[in-house]
Amino acid sequence: MLEIVVKLVLVAGAFAVLPLLVGQAEHKVMAHMQGRLGPMYAGGFHGWAQLVADGVKFAQKEDVVPRDADRWVFKLAPGVAIVPYLLVLLVVPVGPGGQVALDLGPGVFFALAVMGVGVIGAIMAGWASANKYSLLGGMRVAAQLMSYELPMVFAASSVAMAAGTLSLQGVVEEWRWWWLPWQAVGGVVFFVAGLAELRRPPFDMPVADSEIIFGPYTEYGGLRFALFILAEYAGIVVLCALTTVLFLGGWKGPFLNTELGWLWTLLKVAVLAFCVIWLRVSYPRMREDQLQKLAWAWLVPLSLAQLALTGVLRVAL
Repeated sequence: MLEIVVKLVLVAGAFAVLPLLVGQAEHKVMAHMQGRLGPMYAGGFHGWAQLVADGVKFAQKEDVVPRDADRWVFKLAPGVAIVPYLLVLLVVPVGPGGQVALDLGPGVFFALAVMGVGVIGAIMAGWASANKYSLLGGMRVAAQLMSYELPMVFAASSVAMAAGTLSLQGVVEEWRWWWLPWQAVGGVVFFVAGLAELRRPPFDMPVADSEIIFGPYTEYGGLRFALFILAEYAGIVVLCALTTVLFLGGWKGPFLNTELGWLWTLLKVAVLAFCVIWLRVSYPRMREDQLQKLAWAWLVPLSLAQLALTGVLRVAL
């Protein structure tokens, strides 16, 4: 019982801290890449107070519910958006020897299914806001979920087939260095599809401020809006962690896997999170037709080809 409690506390602590670190890193990286002054000087030393200032700003804003909104769904949506990512962290192994809160047999599909539930929070927000721009943003979220869930599942299935198990812990134990070139296409498809599900730039059509204000979050303010932003950063942590476990060997590093396995996992997650921020700064927003074409004309065929290649090599070897 004590071991279970300790693991749950550690997972809750990671869920509370890591998304905030990603948010602070995004402020700093974007400030350096785009020459932004605020995040570099807020509070003095290297802009350490920027995240604190954002938190105070959200806490001070008035919490308003539109008169014609579906009040219960409107209030419930932020929780539905953020809680699933906490559940996914329960099955993500950070090191060898049982360093995982819950080692589920079908851990791969559990993680993907629960991540899909998180997207429903944005759909609920768009539907319940009684705002045509919010509704349009919610419909775009639904369209992206339908388009990008398929290649994401195919890519993850390729790794599960190669490892011969659906357990995330088992996938890392079976992983070998030569899987990097073998599963590289699947890794890229998985990562890109995950970014699209999180509505991260350049896949942020549901929150296109120049077209639909802020999509499903238009009517939200204060702490409820902050929860949606926090859910986005939590989603980044979860996506990077799953990509690390499935395609980059998880806790396996160049040396001391047993002693420093957790450190290798965190380093890989941090590098991938930097790539997420880098992509946001580097590429403009895609049009809706471009976004759908990328999914159906490129990612789905590539993920199917990766799955077929894995099947052939699995039988041959």
